Amino acid sequence: MNKDDLKKNIKKEIESISFIREISEFASKEHEVYIVGGFIRDILLGRERSEIDFLIVGDGIEFVEKLAAHLGVYKISVYKNFGTAHFNYKGYALEFVSSRQESYTSESRNPVVSSGTFEDDIKRRDFTINTLAVSLKSSNFGELIDCYSALDAIEERIIKTPLEAEKTFNDDPLRIMRAFRFAAQLDFRLDEQVLNSAESMRERLSIVSQERVTDEFMKILSSKKPSAALIPMYKTKVLEIVFPEIHNLGGVDQRKDFHHKDVFYHTCKVVDNVALVSNNVWLRFAAIVHDIAKPQTKRFDEATGWTFHGHEEIGARMMNGIFKRMKLPYHKLEYVKKLIRLHLRPIALAKEEVTDSAIRRLIVEANEDLDDLIYLCRADITSKNVEKVNSFLANYDRVMARVYEVLEKDALRAFQSPVRGEVIMEVCGLKPSKTVGLIKSEIEEAILEGSIGNNYEEAYEYMLKIKDKYL
Repeated sequence: MNKDDLKKNIKKEIESISFIREISEFASKEHEVYIVGGFIRDILLGRERSEIDFLIVGDGIEFVEKLAAHLGVYKISVYKNFGTAHFNYKGYALEFVSSRQESYTSESRNPVVSSGTFEDDIKRRDFTINTLAVSLKSSNFGELIDCYSALDAIEERIIKTPLEAEKTFNDDPLRIMRAFRFAAQLDFRLDEQVLNSAESMRERLSIVSQERVTDEFMKILSSKKPSAALIPMYKTKVLEIVFPEIHNLGGVDQRKDFHHKDVFYHTCKVVDNVALVSNNVWLRFAAIVHDIAKPQTKRFDEATGWTFHGHEEIGARMMNGIFKRMKLPYHKLEYVKKLIRLHLRPIALAKEEVTDSAIRRLIVEANEDLDDLIYLCRADITSKNVEKVNSFLANYDRVMARVYEVLEKDALRAFQSPVRGEVIMEVCGLKPSKTVGLIKSEIEEAILEGSIGNNYEEAYEYMLKIKDKYL
């Protein structure tokens, strides 16, 4: 589609939103209003869009308050210091900003804001692809304004900055993270100047709050192909600032039987594999940290080559400090630790003659996260040797089919002894004590070993058989 057709398509899309004309007619009386940024970009890229940014030349706050009243909206958020306001309307999140110019100090990414022209506002924006504007003035309604060749950047699928990249990142270092995030979300490549400036300015990320950096990192993990950001972050050493433990996986060799040789590139492939089958960002986070302890557990064995004994347990223990430093939500901590601890187990089962007892133990330990664990372990099978991967995956899938057979046959979801503590205390004449737990554990162990079935009758008979040795 040529540029003239693109412009017509944008105007058609905007006109299809019922209230845009109403805003235009309201604004034309005394205000100059534009739709700007990501909404226009996403029309061109065919992406879903539910947020619209409006630029008002002049007093944007006054305009928004009058517009909201006109539309019958009474719940608006106003941020006078930044000249912005927000409200929701007919399924869209509408953001309004007064045209402004910004100046920054070296100690803070929060700008000193003053009123500015349309041109001042457009040039302060982070990336070229976000500089497009569409006029809502009655005289040229729907006209596309492209001051910085954004259409060319979108056509070339490249992330560039409207001004010098180094100044852009120096003013607001969080834009470094946003550059990588847009590359991953949009499947765009990064301009060489952007990459060079991200590397030279990476230390400036220290002035950005950890919450903001972590938020951008999690958005990268949520993208269609996280490695599109992770690999350039590694190459520019930005990852060394943001997540040093992942950066340190680079250059760590491992056996090549069903993994990539380099642990970092293997990890990127695992995350991408998970992204193909699940939108669960915490499963993707578990994927990026599953081998995090390999550098400190690396040893060379003459018989087998590089080994990483215990890396799953040490990796799980590392999560407490990482969650604290990165300001991650603690209610996800145990989930991530569990997947790290168990990520070798299904693969080990696929390598050996597997017993129902071993399968039962895996099911019980994984519990409600069994499906996620299997997704992770399947994703963990990576290599440049496609035949090796396909061969191992076929064997792995056979074993996992047995896992689901045992799961259904033995009714092991949310497993615990069918005979509860109250029954044990009543039959054995016990009060709450360690002895009750020992009897209950032995019953559970017998079920896992397959000595008895996972049902009340067999468990009760087994309790009567073993109770005397505890009394």
